[in-house]
Amino acid sequence: MQKPTIIQLSEFDITQRIIESLSNVCTRSVLFSVKNESKDATQISDELKISLSTVYKTLSTLEDLALAEIDKYVISTEGKKIKLYRSRIGKVEITLEDLEPSLNLYSNTSNPKSNS
Repeated sequence: MQKPTIIQLSEFDITQRIIESLSNVCTRSVLFSVKNESKDATQISDELKISLSTVYKTLSTLEDLALAEIDKYVISTEGKKIKLYRSRIGKVEITLEDLEPSLNLYSNTSNPKSNS
Protein backbone atom coordinates (compact mmCIF):
# COMPACT_ATOMS: atom_id res chain seq x y z
CA MET A 1 0.00 0.00 0.00
CA GLN A 2 1.29 3.43 -0.97
CA LYS A 3 2.06 5.98 1.75
CA PRO A 4 -0.39 8.96 1.65
CA THR A 5 0.95 12.33 0.56
CA ILE A 6 1.02 15.40 2.81
CA ILE A 7 -2.00 16.83 0.99
CA GLN A 8 -3.97 13.61 1.45
CA LEU A 9 -3.11 13.55 5.16
CA SER A 10 -4.09 17.20 5.54
CA GLU A 11 -7.59 16.51 4.24
CA PHE A 12 -8.23 14.42 7.36
CA ASP A 13 -6.46 16.75 9.80
CA ILE A 14 -9.03 18.58 11.94
CA THR A 15 -6.83 21.67 12.23
CA GLN A 16 -6.61 21.85 8.44
CA ARG A 17 -10.38 21.36 8.09
CA ILE A 18 -11.10 24.17 10.57
CA ILE A 19 -8.65 26.54 8.88
CA GLU A 20 -10.17 25.80 5.47
CA SER A 21 -13.66 26.31 6.83
CA LEU A 22 -12.77 29.62 8.49
CA SER A 23 -11.15 30.88 5.30
CA ASN A 24 -14.68 31.18 3.89
CA VAL A 25 -16.24 34.60 4.60
CA CYS A 26 -19.74 33.09 4.83
CA THR A 27 -18.63 30.58 7.45
CA ARG A 28 -16.92 33.25 9.53
CA SER A 29 -19.96 35.53 9.24
CA VAL A 30 -22.35 32.82 10.44
CA LEU A 31 -20.05 31.76 13.27
CA PHE A 32 -19.54 35.25 14.63
CA SER A 33 -23.18 36.20 14.06
CA VAL A 34 -24.02 33.84 16.91
CA LYS A 35 -21.11 34.81 19.14
CA ASN A 36 -22.93 37.23 21.45
CA GLU A 37 -26.44 35.82 21.30
CA SER A 38 -28.13 32.61 20.23
CA LYS A 39 -30.08 32.80 16.97
CA ASP A 40 -32.07 30.52 14.73
CA ALA A 41 -31.18 29.92 11.09
CA THR A 42 -33.86 32.32 9.82
CA GLN A 43 -32.53 35.16 11.98
CA ILE A 44 -29.00 34.51 10.72
CA SER A 45 -30.19 34.38 7.11
CA ASP A 46 -32.09 37.67 7.44
CA GLU A 47 -29.24 39.41 9.26
CA LEU A 48 -26.49 38.33 6.85
CA LYS A 49 -28.63 38.44 3.69
CA ILE A 50 -27.67 34.92 2.65
CA SER A 51 -29.93 32.04 1.68
CA LEU A 52 -31.47 29.89 4.38
CA SER A 53 -30.09 26.73 2.76
CA THR A 54 -26.56 28.19 2.89
CA VAL A 55 -27.05 29.03 6.57
CA TYR A 56 -28.22 25.49 7.37
CA LYS A 57 -25.30 23.95 5.45
CA THR A 58 -22.83 26.27 7.19
CA LEU A 59 -24.29 25.57 10.64
CA SER A 60 -24.05 21.84 9.98
CA THR A 61 -20.36 22.21 9.07
CA LEU A 62 -19.72 24.36 12.15
CA GLU A 63 -21.42 21.77 14.36
CA ASP A 64 -19.38 18.95 12.79
CA LEU A 65 -16.19 20.89 13.56
CA ALA A 66 -17.44 21.65 17.13
CA LEU A 67 -17.23 25.40 16.46
CA ALA A 68 -20.96 26.00 17.00
CA GLU A 69 -23.62 24.23 19.00
CA ILE A 70 -27.33 24.20 19.62
CA ASP A 71 -27.76 26.42 22.66
CA LYS A 72 -31.44 25.68 23.23
CA TYR A 73 -34.77 24.93 21.59
CA VAL A 74 -37.76 27.24 21.48
CA ILE A 75 -41.30 26.57 20.32
CA SER A 76 -42.64 28.87 17.60
CA THR A 77 -46.16 30.30 17.59
CA GLU A 78 -47.00 27.53 15.07
CA GLY A 79 -45.80 24.91 17.55
CA LYS A 80 -42.56 24.10 15.68
CA LYS A 81 -39.40 23.26 17.61
CA ILE A 82 -36.70 25.77 16.58
CA LYS A 83 -32.97 25.37 17.25
CA LEU A 84 -31.04 28.38 18.53
CA TYR A 85 -27.35 28.22 17.70
CA ARG A 86 -24.39 29.81 19.41
CA SER A 87 -20.70 30.02 18.68
CA ARG A 88 -18.43 27.99 20.92
CA ILE A 89 -15.56 30.19 19.71
CA GLY A 90 -14.92 33.74 20.85
CA LYS A 91 -11.61 34.28 19.09
CA VAL A 92 -9.50 32.48 16.49
CA GLU A 93 -5.78 32.84 15.81
CA ILE A 94 -4.13 31.16 12.83
CA THR A 95 -0.37 31.44 12.43
CA LEU A 96 1.99 29.98 9.87
CA GLU A 97 5.51 29.02 10.82
CA ASP A 98 7.82 27.00 8.56
CA LEU A 99 4.82 26.27 6.29
CA GLU A 100 3.03 24.56 9.18
CA PRO A 101 -0.24 26.16 10.34
CA SER A 102 -0.99 26.60 14.01
CA LEU A 103 -4.56 27.10 15.21
CA ASN A 104 -5.60 28.59 18.53
CA LEU A 105 -9.30 28.62 19.38
CA TYR A 106 -10.54 30.59 22.37
CA SER A 107 -13.78 29.70 24.11
CA ASN A 108 -16.77 31.99 23.75
CA THR A 109 -17.30 33.49 27.18
CA SER A 110 -19.74 36.21 26.08
CA ASN A 111 -22.73 33.87 26.09
CA PRO A 112 -22.30 30.92 28.45
CA LYS A 113 -24.44 27.91 27.63
CA SER A 114 -27.72 27.98 29.47
CA ASN A 115 -28.51 25.22 31.91
CA SER A 116 -31.95 24.45 30.51
